[in-house]
Amino acid sequence: MKGIQFVVDELGEKKAVLIDLKKNKNLWEDFYDNLISKERQNEPRESLEEVRAKVFGK
Repeated sequence: MKGIQFVVDELGEKKAVLIDLKKNKNLWEDFYDNLISKERQNEPRESLEEVRAKVFGK
């Protein structure tokens, strides 16, 4: 894939990746969104009805 480079250790194991953000903006956004969702997976949730009540005051 163009614009993607892997950083490998002395054994050839992939340790990091360099992403050309000009060529792969959507890839980075997807990666970042996934990271944020994993960080928030244990946060308390609100139902759609609860959110509507807060927004619309019902």
